[in-house]
Amino acid sequence: MTSADLAPAFFLAVVVILVVCRLVSRLLQTVGQPPVVGEMIAGVVLGPSVLGALLPGVESGLFPEELRPVLYVVGQIGLVAFMFHVGWEFRIDRLRGIAGPTLKVSAAGVVTPVVLGAALTAVAGERTGALAPGVSLTVSALFVGVALAVTAFPMLARIISERGLAGSRFGSVSLGAGAVDDALAWIMLAGVFSIAGGSAGLVTQAIAGCAGLVLVLVLLARTRSRTVLLAERLAPENLLLGLVGVLFLMAWYTDEVGLYAVFGAFSLGLVFPRSDHLDRTVQTLKPVGAVFLPLFFTYSGLNTDFTLLGSGPVLLFTAACVVVAVVGKFGACWLAARLAGESNGVALRVGALMNARGLMQLIALNLGLAAGIVTQAIFSALVVVAIVTTVAATPLIALIERVERRRGTKPRQHEAVAVESA
Repeated sequence: MTSADLAPAFFLAVVVILVVCRLVSRLLQTVGQPPVVGEMIAGVVLGPSVLGALLPGVESGLFPEELRPVLYVVGQIGLVAFMFHVGWEFRIDRLRGIAGPTLKVSAAGVVTPVVLGAALTAVAGERTGALAPGVSLTVSALFVGVALAVTAFPMLARIISERGLAGSRFGSVSLGAGAVDDALAWIMLAGVFSIAGGSAGLVTQAIAGCAGLVLVLVLLARTRSRTVLLAERLAPENLLLGLVGVLFLMAWYTDEVGLYAVFGAFSLGLVFPRSDHLDRTVQTLKPVGAVFLPLFFTYSGLNTDFTLLGSGPVLLFTAACVVVAVVGKFGACWLAARLAGESNGVALRVGALMNARGLMQLIALNLGLAAGIVTQAIFSALVVVAIVTTVAATPLIALIERVERRRGTKPRQHEAVAVESA
């Protein structure tokens, strides 16, 4: 396929993706699921698991192999724009007074899934017959453990935003813990790739890169007032170009050091200065994420084939991964929040939100698949984990609220007071 052929193929694919994502999202909204969950499932629907199984010629015609890298790159643009806006909207002052619970929840949400996931793979992985050939059991076990430790930070942020939970105590604890979780998970993932490659270079690079990122953020935070004065002198179109340039530069840096572009984008949003002129420019990026983020979900869906889960051992391994994922995240984060002094209602909500994996796990799985660490069968099994845990988040929150109402409590008022007093 030539470059001239790719352009019309890309335009048609985008139209199909956006229409299917909107339809699936609208359908799932009728059962209380946020749109982001619909987009994730729509990506799987457009892949070999559904469209490819029913109409293989249509799937291959819409998404030829040559087009898939283009979908990935453009999806990254949407992902970076979305995460920058999430960081920009996230108020750091909400973390005051909850740093202790946030760190405890984060530690529990990383260590427990890694240990349980690695142990499960070490015990049962080879019996599935689906582990990657030529990859040591240690690397496979560590990769599965780290993949289960990931929190769907972008999706968590979007769920919290869409349900109006950003001002709640449990929303703030979950966002803070989710951000720390994923930063640690990516450093550990770099360690897994280092072990697989027989070199400590990648994990050393990730740690050094993280330190460099902190220094850059501190510098940007200290020069906010100067940035505002400079921005006021620029025309809107020039300011937009400058913002996109800085955003993409930050995304490039964090990608290069092994922390992934989303953290650079989110971090820049956190320290980005505020003014009426700058705020209007930031808002112009919001539609970019809304339009192009579904392309990443579709790219992941094209790599997911549930027909590979047909054998008994792989199905059992998939079910065990789901159980380990829920115990390792929901259970561990709930217990950590309770030990940190949070009420049971807040702790349960934190566990439910932290249990969602969605987008970030899909990113990790795509990297593992590209590196040959996981097979397509294990990839598909872990996609099931991502879907199940993410779909469960909203119903679990709703169930907790119904139970509290039956008991005569007023969770929303209690949560708002907790945030204000923090």
